[in-house]
Amino acid sequence: MRGERGMVSVEVAFGVLLSALVALGLCYLIAIVVQLGQLQAVAGEVARQQARGDSAAAQRAQADAPTGARVRIGGSGTDVVVEVELQSRPWGGVIPAVGLSARAVVAKEA
Repeated sequence: MRGERGMVSVEVAFGVLLSALVALGLCYLIAIVVQLGQLQAVAGEVARQQARGDSAAAQRAQADAPTGARVRIGGSGTDVVVEVELQSRPWGGVIPAVGLSARAVVAKEA
C-alpha cells in the first residue's frame, strides 16, 4: 500500500489538466460561433441594403465586417446575393485558421 501514496494527487492533476483543455476548446468554439454570427449579420444587412438600392448604407454595413473579411456582392436576376468569407483566427496565430463563410440572398425591391 505504501507504493500507492500520491496516486490520487496524480489523478487529480491529470483531471484538472484535462478539464482546462476542454474549457479552452469550448472557449475557442464559442469564439468561432460568435464570428460566424457576425458574418451572417453583415451578409444579411448588406444584402438588404443592396436590394433597396441604398449603396451608401451597404458600404456602411460592409464596414461592420470583422477585420480581414471579404464581402462579395452579386446578383442573379431579381435577387441580390452577398457572400462574406473570413479566415478566422480568434486567438491569433496560436491555433490554425478556420475558414468561415456566410451567404445571404434577398429579392430586389421594386
